[in-house]
Amino acid sequence: MILVVLGTHELPFTRMLKEIEKCKQNGIVEDDIFVQLGHTPFHSEVMNLVKFVSYEEMDRLYDKARLILTHGGTGSIISGLKKGKKIIAAARLKKYGEHNDDHQLELINQFVNANYILEWREEEPLADVIREVEDFTPEPFQSGKEEMVRLLRDFIEKD
Repeated sequence: MILVVLGTHELPFTRMLKEIEKCKQNGIVEDDIFVQLGHTPFHSEVMNLVKFVSYEEMDRLYDKARLILTHGGTGSIISGLKKGKKIIAAARLKKYGEHNDDHQLELINQFVNANYILEWREEEPLADVIREVEDFTPEPFQSGKEEMVRLLRDFIEKD
């Protein structure tokens, strides 16, 4: 199963769904596709669409997924990384009215540079990235949380 996560942002992200649907219709994707739409209005005959799910259900969907296609939200990406999933992320872009700014480009770039995920950019077919992910081996995720806590503790305890 492929899990598509659009998050909870109030602006629609139909551009990504149209590409995924095209991959399914053209036989690039044979898996079942489950989409968490959020506030994106979309209808599909080839994908299972739901607006929102509970945290527990989303956790089960992440466990079940073979591949995760997601917007560039930190929580959506890290949830998959913590479970060792292969991830393709696409930034919601301001120029299409998908977000208020382009911060998701920067966020995704950091994860790509660490070799944690692959990125789909509008200038390339999503089908190419889906083919690429089959041979992609992500680096094991390290959050850096312990280092941040240590830095904060050292700062607070400094005389």
